[in-house]
Amino acid sequence: MDAAVRVRAHQPGADIALIERALNVQDAPNSEQFVCVGDEIPTEGEEGFLRGHGTQVVDGKLVATVCGLVQRVNKLIYVKTLNSRYNAEQGDVVVGRVADVAGKAWRVDLKSRQEAKLLLSAVHLPGGIQRRRNAEDELNMRAFFREGELISAEVQSVHGDGSVALHTRSAKYGKLVCGQLVEVPPNLIKRQKQHFHTIEALGVELIIGCNGLVWVAPLRPDRAAASADGGAGAGADGDADGAEPPPPPPPSRVQLEVVCRLSNAIRVLTRLYMHVYPAAVLAVYEAAADNGVALRDMLEPEFLEAVAAQEAQRRGSAMQE
Repeated sequence: MDAAVRVRAHQPGADIALIERALNVQDAPNSEQFVCVGDEIPTEGEEGFLRGHGTQVVDGKLVATVCGLVQRVNKLIYVKTLNSRYNAEQGDVVVGRVADVAGKAWRVDLKSRQEAKLLLSAVHLPGGIQRRRNAEDELNMRAFFREGELISAEVQSVHGDGSVALHTRSAKYGKLVCGQLVEVPPNLIKRQKQHFHTIEALGVELIIGCNGLVWVAPLRPDRAAASADGGAGAGADGDADGAEPPPPPPPSRVQLEVVCRLSNAIRVLTRLYMHVYPAAVLAVYEAAADNGVALRDMLEPEFLEAVAAQEAQRRGSAMQE
């Protein structure tokens, strides 16, 4: 069995150059303006403009205080950052890692500005039992979630100080095992009505967290049943007569390869700065399968250029229609 490890040299700006080659453009002019910290934002002919986020007036000139894209809405001028931390919104489906257990709550790392809190009263009890939590439940909190474990949850509320409260009051939320976690910039996640996706043809489940953490795993029977009642609904209660799901069986080699291919498809979209959603992930997966691209070659420049060219052709056809 071959076990080759490829080491690639880091080349700043290589992905941008790759996209330009795929689109057959070099230093294409942009109607939008990119700025770095300290760059002056031109305001000629814009009398009475309003200074927005990411800007500051210095010596009578409007200057950017963050790196990003200049946006103009009527008289408002602000800078939209290209890569920022996740800002939680009520109802978001998220994937996080348990950081600590203390005080009738779990602290969960969402790759946000501060850790979120999951109260003991906001978790789904085994068997879907509806009752008050007692001292015994508090002592057995690590029987639910331990430090370092991955979980899926929903944002229940966002407080004024920026703190986030989570809940897992549904069978579709809970501990995540036997899968692969892929991290992408949160601004590449396309918000949809449903973030739990079951790809039955491939036998895979996909949880696209709004916080930029994507979970890819072999499909479990209990997950398939739980995802049938909706994706990102707010505050869905667990089944009252539900039973505690058994531990998932170990995935087969074929299932692991499909999971790794889908994970690489997500990484391809991230490298090309394209939105991550099920249709786009499946398009990259099918392109690799149709062209006979090996698993380890999916992140090579040749395949990245082919995906970028295919997406450019698709968008060009859509504009003509």
